[in-house]
Amino acid sequence: MPRYFFNTRIGNEVIADPEGEELRNPDRAWEVARAMIHELLRIEGMENLMRAVLEVTDDEGEIVLEFPFAEAVLDDTDASDMPVTKH
Repeated sequence: MPRYFFNTRIGNEVIADPEGEELRNPDRAWEVARAMIHELLRIEGMENLMRAVLEVTDDEGEIVLEFPFAEAVLDDTDASDMPVTKH
């Protein structure tokens, strides 16, 4: 199973995920990224993190998706809406 790393970028600062997580595919990585952002926003508050981006990379360091924290707070009650992420 591929390993994905969830690195947080705030401006020029990067908080690296040294361990990563084995997940079945990039779609599952997107789901995990979204849940992580929601949890971080709940704990840390929105004002400091709304400019942050969760960069998900693969084993080779290639970015497989970028998930802006601001995007995670959009109302997603309509299941037909597709995420506006790069993946």
